[in-house]
Amino acid sequence: MRLNENTKIVGQKVILVPYCTAHVEKYHEWMKSPELQELTASEPLSLQEEYEMQRSWREDEDKCTFLILCRTTYEQTNDEIYSLVGDTNLFLRMDDGGEETDSSYQVAEAEIMIAEPEARGKGCGWEAMLLLLKYALQNLNIKQFEVKIGTKNEKSLRMFSKMHFKEVSRSAVFEEITMVLMIDEEWIKWLDRQVTLHCENYRNNDLCD
Repeated sequence: MRLNENTKIVGQKVILVPYCTAHVEKYHEWMKSPELQELTASEPLSLQEEYEMQRSWREDEDKCTFLILCRTTYEQTNDEIYSLVGDTNLFLRMDDGGEETDSSYQVAEAEIMIAEPEARGKGCGWEAMLLLLKYALQNLNIKQFEVKIGTKNEKSLRMFSKMHFKEVSRSAVFEEITMVLMIDEEWIKWLDRQVTLHCENYRNNDLCD
């Protein structure tokens, strides 16, 4: 979406940046991995299709995406492409699928992928997701978060449980579990204790169209 195209979010371990055209080739290489295809329930795309997907993420108002940089690597190299470790996304919708009414509210389905094996198990995914949830809470008027996770993806299931998501359904056909978080004041206080949202202006003419 255009809202976050000039926004960089700086955390302790990660930096979140908008998905730009110069990032596409590395993302495309990631998604050739059968492991990542299975974990993300994704089909492999051609490079041209990947560029089209990047444009969709950048322009569609019902999608919000950031790529994840390892902050330490980036500060040592000043190289965004080399520092990329994954991505995190939101798909937005109204809960009733129709026009907004007094009883409807905005839901965001969240996704995260740590593509680089050496970046896993270090808290990068945890911090990146919490930063995205906090950004959405402050900028997108979200009332409910949702995730759909493969039944075999135990690490993600544990992570979102620790974030206070609750299982609401399980699909044997798609082999996935749906978890939901209804936002309330107690959860917002908990989130505030976990991360601080520090946003900076992002504009990299060498990477973005």
